[in-house]
Amino acid sequence: MDPSTEEKIKEAARRLFMQQGFEGTKTRDIAKEAGINLALMNYYFRSKQNLFDIIMLEHMESFVKGIAVGFNDTSTSFDEKIRFYANAYIDLLTLQPDLPLFIMTALRSNPALITERLGVKKMLMTSHFMQQYTEAVAAKRFAPIPPMHFVMNLFGLTVFPFIARPFFQAMSNITTDQFNAMMQERKQQIPHWVHAMLEVRP
Repeated sequence: MDPSTEEKIKEAARRLFMQQGFEGTKTRDIAKEAGINLALMNYYFRSKQNLFDIIMLEHMESFVKGIAVGFNDTSTSFDEKIRFYANAYIDLLTLQPDLPLFIMTALRSNPALITERLGVKKMLMTSHFMQQYTEAVAAKRFAPIPPMHFVMNLFGLTVFPFIARPFFQAMSNITTDQFNAMMQERKQQIPHWVHAMLEVRP
């Protein structure tokens, strides 16, 4: 197998999956984009699903491992982990703004790819970060928000603006550079919003 041909196919598929999603991308479109015949593409990757899974894993594996290291760092506080998370995700999605939709497509077609093969469930739900959260709730330092609601809120603060970016840009007539500048501001704001969400009120 020629590594250069393999990379050419993966790069073509990556572009089309990002633009058109999994369902909207046909195998023949990938072959055409890569400048090869369909039989050769099938020889290298067997199926569109297999090719998609490989690309998704390559996109996410190193990032998930980095997040896991940060979330399991016993030397950092809960607040420091929130800042780490906000910075890491916003930096990634600023460089790859179409990645959230790519991930949503993967979750619909193969949820086990991210939750199990990448170890996301273990990385998040059994992490030192979540241990700090549950201990703070038990000690009544945090409001008693169920863990999954907290996780949904945290992902919403970081990921949703990138998913809805075309809508926000059209609604406010801001450029991509202006949108990215707003996302940089969110690095500072998200820890404050999380703190306000978890504040114990009488």
